[in-house]
Amino acid sequence: MTNPLLSDWTGRFQLPPFAAIADADFAPAFDAALTEARARITAIAEDPAAPSFANTIEALELAEETLDRVAGVFFNLAGADSNPAREALQRDLAPKLSAFSSELVMNRPLFERIEALWQGRDGLGLNDEQMRVLTLYRRMFVRAGAQLEGSKAQRLTEVKSRLAVLGTQFTQNLLADEREWFMELAEDQLTGLPDFVVASARAAAEERGLDGWAITLNRSLIVPFLQFSSRRDLRETAYKAWVARGENGNDHDNREIAREILALREERAHLLGYPNFAAYKLEPEMAKTPQAVRDLLMQVWRPARAKANADAEVLTALMHRDGINGDLEPWDWRYYSEQRRRDEHDLDEGQLKPYLSLDAMIAAAFDVANRLFGLEFRELDAALYHPDVRAWEVTREGRHMAVFLGDYFARSSKRSGAWCSAFRAQRKLGGEVRPVVVNVCNFARPAKGQPALLSYDDARTLFHEFGHALHQMLSDVTYGFISGTSVARDFVELPSQLYEHWLEVPEVLKTHAKHWQTGAAMPADMLQRLLNAATYDQGFATVEYVASALVDLAFHDGPAPADPMAKQAKVLAELGMPRAIRMRHATPHFAHVFSGDGYSSGYYSYMWSEVMDADAFEAFEEAGDAFDPVTAEKLETFILSAGGSEEAEALYMSFRGRLPGVEALLRGRGLVPAV
Repeated sequence: MTNPLLSDWTGRFQLPPFAAIADADFAPAFDAALTEARARITAIAEDPAAPSFANTIEALELAEETLDRVAGVFFNLAGADSNPAREALQRDLAPKLSAFSSELVMNRPLFERIEALWQGRDGLGLNDEQMRVLTLYRRMFVRAGAQLEGSKAQRLTEVKSRLAVLGTQFTQNLLADEREWFMELAEDQLTGLPDFVVASARAAAEERGLDGWAITLNRSLIVPFLQFSSRRDLRETAYKAWVARGENGNDHDNREIAREILALREERAHLLGYPNFAAYKLEPEMAKTPQAVRDLLMQVWRPARAKANADAEVLTALMHRDGINGDLEPWDWRYYSEQRRRDEHDLDEGQLKPYLSLDAMIAAAFDVANRLFGLEFRELDAALYHPDVRAWEVTREGRHMAVFLGDYFARSSKRSGAWCSAFRAQRKLGGEVRPVVVNVCNFARPAKGQPALLSYDDARTLFHEFGHALHQMLSDVTYGFISGTSVARDFVELPSQLYEHWLEVPEVLKTHAKHWQTGAAMPADMLQRLLNAATYDQGFATVEYVASALVDLAFHDGPAPADPMAKQAKVLAELGMPRAIRMRHATPHFAHVFSGDGYSSGYYSYMWSEVMDADAFEAFEEAGDAFDPVTAEKLETFILSAGGSEEAEALYMSFRGRLPGVEALLRGRGLVPAV
C-alpha cells in the first residue's frame, strides 16, 4: 500500500491526510525521505556545472521537501499528541536526523560551491532577498562546522548527535513526570475553589478514569488551584510537585542530563573557536554579546525585585491576618495575591471568567487581525489529528492565505506550555505555497456540556500564540529558509508579544467579552477594573522570568558547571532572589533551554523582544488609533511579511525609524511611574 505520508496530498488545501496516517507509516516515510534528500544533496554537490545560485542555493531549498513534509507532521504530533510509539520513534530519530544534518554541513564539495558563490557574490546579479539567503546559508554552514577538518569535524558530529538524543530524553522525562502526577481531592477539600476550578478538576479526574476531582501539573489547572484553595497543606503539596518536575530521583530525573548538555555545548563552542556557548549562540542575534543581555536583564531586575519585595510584605501581612505566622512561602504567594487583587481592584476571577469564553477570545483575536490586516476566518470541517483540534481557512479579499489550526485543551499526551508551529511554511520558490499553521495551548478542559472559560492570563496566551501565527500567515517571501518566524531568536517574540497589547484595547473587550450564558457585555466598571489591574503583580511575574533568564545566561557564559543545581542556587543567591518566589523554570524542567538549542542562552529573548513590542505599540498610540491603517500596513510590510529577509535591526528600523530603549517596557510593566 502507498504510504500516505509520501503520496501527493490532493485533499482541500493539501492538508496532511491525518485520518489515513498510522504510526507505523512514519519510520518508513522518514527512511524514504532521508534517502531522497541525500540523493538530491549529492547531486547538487557533484554537479559538474559551475555553481550558480539556482543550481546550488535554490536546489538546496527544495532538496528536503519530502523530509520537511514528513517531519512537519511527525514532530507536531509528537509534541501535541504523543504516545509510546511516537516517543520511541522520536528517540530513534534524534541521532539519525542529527547525522543527516552533520552530513549536510560537513559536505566539503557542497560547502565549496556555497563559498565560491559567496566570494563572487557581487557579480551574481542577485536581488536583496537572494543575497540575504546566500549570506544565511553560508553563515549556517560555517557556524555548524563546515570549515572544520579531521578529528575536530568528527568530534563535532558526535557532540551534536549526543545533544539531539539528550534533548529528546529531557523532553520525554518532563512529559512523563507531568503525566504521572495528580492529586485526588475529596469534596471537603474543594474549599475556596470557584466553580470553574471545580469543573476543571472534575474533567481532569474523568480523563484519568477517576470519580471525583483531581489536580494535575497543567498550568491552567494548578495555577488557579494555588490562587483559590484555602487549604494551605494542599497548596504546598501541589506546588512542590509542580516545581519538582524532572527532579524526583526517578527514571525521569533530568539533572544529570542537564549537566551533560551544558558540558557538550561548551565543547561545541570551543571546537568552533568561541570562548563559551553564550558567545557562540548570541553572535547572530540582535543582542550579539552576553554582556548586552546581562545589561538589559539587570536594568529590569533591580526595579522588579524592589517591587516584589514590597509586595511580599503586604502579602505576609495578609497571611498573618489569617492567623498563619512565619514567612510567606511560594505556595502562599498566588493565594494571598488573589485576595489582595480582590481587595484593591475588586476583581474576582470567578466573576471575570464567564466573560472570557474560549470561543469569544478566538473571535476577538480574529477580529483584531481583520481590522489590522483585512484577514477573514471561516471554520472548516476537516479530519484533523485529534478531536480537540479546530481548523479555519484564512483569506484576504478572496485570496487564500493560510489554514489555521487551534489545539487548545490540555491532555496527558501533550507537552506543557503553549506554542506555534507549522505543518507547512510559506514560500514562492517552485510554485506558491501557503502555510498551514497551528497554535497549541494547554487550557483547562471544561466539564462536559460547558464552555471553556479562560483566565485573563489564558486569553493573553491565546493572543500571544496567535501573534506568532500571523507572522507565519502573512509571510510573503520567495525562499522558505527565511519564511515566517525564521528570524533572530530575540526578534521572533516581537509579533507575539506585540499582539497581546490588543487584548488590552478597551473596545476589543467591549465587543467580545460577553457572558457565555446571558450574552451581556462585561460591565463597564468590571472592564475598567480589569484594565486598571493590567500591571498588578508584575513584580512577581518579572522576577520569576528574569531570574530564569539570568540562570540560563550564567549556565552558558563561562565554563559549564559541574553541578548545574549548585550553579542555579549560587546565581539566585547573588541576585537576592525573594524567598517566596521561585524561578519560572527551574533547571530540571527548563524545556526552553534543555529540550533543544532553540532558547539556550536565549531565554532572555522574550524580554529583548518586549523592549521592542512596548515601543512598537506606542507607534499605534502616537497615531491616536490602535487600528491605525498606516501603522498596521508598516507593521505587516516590515515585520510580519518580511520573515528573515533582513537583519532584525534593519527590519525594526524600517518600521519604527529607530531602535527602542528599555523605558517603554518598564512603563508597560508598571515598574516606573507612567510619564
